[in-house]
Formats: sequence, structure tokens, C-alpha cells
Amino acid sequence: MGLVETLLAYIDKSSAITIFILGLLSFYLFLVLWIFIYRYFTLKSKIKREKISLKKIYTGHSKNVDVDSLLTPYLSKVLLPNKAIFSVGINDAIKDATGGLTALSIIASTSPFIGLFGTVVAILETFSSLATKNGTSISIVAPAISEALVATAAGIAVATFAYTFHLILKRKAYELNVMLESQADLILSQKV
Repeated sequence: MGLVETLLAYIDKSSAITIFILGLLSFYLFLVLWIFIYRYFTLKSKIKREKISLKKIYTGHSKNVDVDSLLTPYLSKVLLPNKAIFSVGINDAIKDATGGLTALSIIASTSPFIGLFGTVVAILETFSSLATKNGTSISIVAPAISEALVATAAGIAVATFAYTFHLILKRKAYELNVMLESQADLILSQKV
């Protein structure tokens, strides 16, 4: 029996609640992957641009941030760079960079409970259907319970990905913050 046939047989035996729970966890997984892929490559690109800008300032090739820097729009609004304008620019950039982290955190903390709820419902349905049968044994109960545990496993798997991706993106946002603050510090130290 192939994977598709096994999956179809599992869905055929499952209740509407179990199917809903697995569908919700599948949606969570899709959302987690989408947030991670989009944010990771966006942050990677921003960090690369800020590294170039920082290097130019550090090596003395430039006295100001690069044109492509996230700080450029803020510095263009003032005559002289100051700590306040850098703070506003950095805060805005980090606020944008950390978008999606809350969703990952919520998914990481709720998906195990959603999976557990699916398992509890499936176990209750299993015991309810076994109550009407004669001659119940472990060979009948064990497969039904193992099928019910699929929801818990799915919830834990989704939570693991969400939490891991949350930490990776949080680290990338920190790297971006360090690049921006370093540029601000270098520029402000030149003005003294």
C-alpha cells in the first residue's frame, strides 16, 4: 500500500474534527514555511546591503550611509545626522524586520495543543465505537490509538518548525540591528 493510499484510508476512517485539526495544522505549516522563506531572504538581502554600507564607512570610502541603506530615507530629511534620527530609522527598520515573528511564536505555542485536542477527540471516538463491539482486545485498541496520536505528532512537528524558524529570524533581525547601529555610531563619531 503506497503513501497516498495509506493517507486516503486514514482520512476515510477519521472524523470531521480530526480532519479539521489536521487541515488546520497543515495550514499552520504552510504559513510557517511562507513566513520563514519570505522573511529569511528579505533579511538576508537587507543585511548584505547594510554590510556594504558599513564597510564603506569603516574603511573611509564614505562619510555617510550608502544610497541603498535602510537609513538613507531618514538621513535625507535632516541637515545633520543626529542620534534621534538614527534611532527612528533603526527602530522602524527593526519593526519591519521582525514582522511575522509573532505569528511564528503563536503557532509554535498553540499547535501542540491543537494536535493534542485532535488526539483526545479521536481517542474518545475510538472508545465510543469500541463500546458497541463485543470482544475488545489490545489488538483492536492499539491501532486505533496509534492513529489517534497522528494529530499530536503533527502538532509537535509544526511547533518545532515554527519555533526553530522564529529563532533563526530573530537572530537575523539582531544582525540587521547591529549593522544599522554600527553605521550610526561610526557616522556620529565622525561628526564630533
